Amino acid sequence: MNKNIGLDEQARKLFEGKNFAFVATVNRDGSPQVTPVWVDTDGKYIIVNTAMGRVKQTNTKRDPRVAVAIFDQTNPYNMVTIKGKVVDQLKGSSAEQHIDKMAKKYTGQERYPNRKPGEQRVLLKIEPERIAGMGR
Repeated sequence: MNKNIGLDEQARKLFEGKNFAFVATVNRDGSPQVTPVWVDTDGKYIIVNTAMGRVKQTNTKRDPRVAVAIFDQTNPYNMVTIKGKVVDQLKGSSAEQHIDKMAKKYTGQERYPNRKPGEQRVLLKIEPERIAGMGR
């Protein structure tokens, strides 16, 4: 049984900062799929905002295992990799408001500028199970 190990200070700061992460999911045929993403954390979970129907969303619905790599944009040697699983997919107003929060964090814009008509946002809540990184 895996237990949420939480994020240590180094990892938490990376996810709170204006750093891009790479999320790897498992395709139906078993091959890896990697996407650069904006990320967030609540201190315990890693949060990725995506849209319903995108590959990472459908892959994690079928197989919740993921790997996440993130590094400090100002010092790439300050990095962590995380193995974990998506424990929840949250839709609705919280996901819609969260993408605006991410747009503010990463672009300085108040609203996410790339919304598509009819697009439904979803938060992938990732539970870390193993963390490794430089300087650990």
